[in-house]
Amino acid sequence: MNKITRRDFINGSLVLAGTSLLPYGYAGNAVLAKTDDVNYPPALTGLRGSHEGSNTHAHAKAWNNKSDWGPVTQMSEEYDLIVVGGGISGLSAAFFYQQKYGKDKKILILDNHDDFGGHARRNEHTIDGDTRLIFGGSQNIQSPHIYSDTSKKLLADIGIDLARFKTAYDFNFNKRHNLKALTYFNKKKFNVDKIVKHPYSYYPYFIQGVEPAKMSYDEAAKQAPLSKKGQAQLLKILKGGLHAIDVPKEELPHYIATHSYFDYLQNTLGVDDPAVLEMARCSCADNHGAGTDVLSIEEALESGVMGFDPLSIKELMSEEDLTAYQEKYGIMYGEEEYIYHFPDGNATIARLLVKKMIPNIGKGDNAEEIVLSKFDYDQLDKESNIVRLRLNSTVINVEHNGPPNNSDAVFVSYIHNKKVYRVKSKAVVMACYNMMIPHLVPDLPEEQAKAMKRLVKIPLQYTSVGLKNWQAIKETEMAIAMCPGNMHQVVYMDFPVSMGGYEFSKSPEAPCVIQMISCPIGGTSGAPPVEQFKQGRYKMLSLKFDDYEQEIREHLTGMFAETSFDFDKDVESITVNRWAHGYAHGGLALYDPELAGLAVIGRKPFGRITIANIDSATSSYVHVAIDQAWRAVTELG
Repeated sequence: MNKITRRDFINGSLVLAGTSLLPYGYAGNAVLAKTDDVNYPPALTGLRGSHEGSNTHAHAKAWNNKSDWGPVTQMSEEYDLIVVGGGISGLSAAFFYQQKYGKDKKILILDNHDDFGGHARRNEHTIDGDTRLIFGGSQNIQSPHIYSDTSKKLLADIGIDLARFKTAYDFNFNKRHNLKALTYFNKKKFNVDKIVKHPYSYYPYFIQGVEPAKMSYDEAAKQAPLSKKGQAQLLKILKGGLHAIDVPKEELPHYIATHSYFDYLQNTLGVDDPAVLEMARCSCADNHGAGTDVLSIEEALESGVMGFDPLSIKELMSEEDLTAYQEKYGIMYGEEEYIYHFPDGNATIARLLVKKMIPNIGKGDNAEEIVLSKFDYDQLDKESNIVRLRLNSTVINVEHNGPPNNSDAVFVSYIHNKKVYRVKSKAVVMACYNMMIPHLVPDLPEEQAKAMKRLVKIPLQYTSVGLKNWQAIKETEMAIAMCPGNMHQVVYMDFPVSMGGYEFSKSPEAPCVIQMISCPIGGTSGAPPVEQFKQGRYKMLSLKFDDYEQEIREHLTGMFAETSFDFDKDVESITVNRWAHGYAHGGLALYDPELAGLAVIGRKPFGRITIANIDSATSSYVHVAIDQAWRAVTELG
């Protein structure tokens, strides 16, 4: 007892001091897949995502207004463009800049993490010599039919053939293995470890190939480990829906957009059982980053929460309105299959962008060829590169060489390996978090700075667990589990995609990786979303790897209690991708609806500095990151 904890070889103050004290690639509390992979971040396990130390300098700047960083080294290198942030938006900006202004344009990309891609993070788990891939954040190309021509062209330019997913995705995997959507009630919250083969919400059906539950609502309510009163109220929710709202049909669209889902539960249906309300609060998981207690009925409905079928909104809409909704929500309204998922999620997009700009990084020229390509991270920042990507580098200051509207250069200061460097560029694209930009660009106009500081992020956690086999999953018949009593509200096997020589796990005897999703919504039901985000973020960052491992141990052991599962024998590795600043928060109908307008103010160009990131459009989809990058690059013209 127990191998995961034994490999958790560093804990405590050394980690908190920052990654600059540790070898390149160290992730803090890292459980290493192989000791020789320390310079290969995708293979690192343990605490990942925004790993320990990656935000240390940024927090010192934003929280404590630190300005004295010690001696500054002026770099002799100069660039046509510096990009601050190596996520998909930042990488796209660099790619677009070369396309628009020439392949000879010198570009430096700076990122504070030890890996590129931002939330589009690749996780590799090596299990008995078999490497299993999964995503650590951004997961899908959702609804590509709504993508702009710019985004579609970029995907094609870097070698992505969307039609390939029609054959790469195994549509019948879950049906072939008799895997279903279900709910796990844990003993800590519900006094018993129990599986009920009903999800109680529509969230699982967004995953292609998960079939609707066959169990009746009456039986599902009866099997839930609730009091008689709770079971009766749960049944009310399951049998509820738009028809339960007593307003004229023509008034329903306005009503559901302006009334709270919890108001519907408590006042329309009369639900007051705490356990039932908690089930409902967690039923949209990561769709909005907040609990359903702060969603409008419309937002709850489109998230597939407990009691609302997303497709039911079609009943209220004209053909014109329905078309607009389908463009907004895509697959959620039956418009498109949810299959556009690479084995490592959208990390493939980030890797293809890097490969196009730094060809020597690894083999492969398209999405098919790059899946199994092991990148050589030593190639990222070679002096001979036209495009250089410098990791573990936190930007602390960005300023023009004169008045912003009359400057021909921008100086960027950053910290790398505990030393401060200053480098010159003709232009800068800020592709980092909007809320940090006012701290990095000190002379921004006051209105713009205030707007950017309002654009906060949603905390999210994607934990991937390497299993030596998935016999317990087969025995439980679990395709996806909703877990209202646990830190991780959702558990599922990854999307069954095989491409580029990578084969999804074929049989229960083979290794696999499962994904566990946690949306830390905070403990105060009814608190404004931003306050809930703060609560969730604080709790997330206060935990050590031991805490996460214990939670995962209890969760999986309880969920698979009726199977042959043995945590110590069956779990090979754990990667906890903590994104304290995850999705962009675009405001909700009942809270902060003005954020979209503030994003427009925040993304205004400032001299030779432009803004590219998902915050600029308050939306976390891939095409948004790409489109904002294109806008930022064209503004430099």
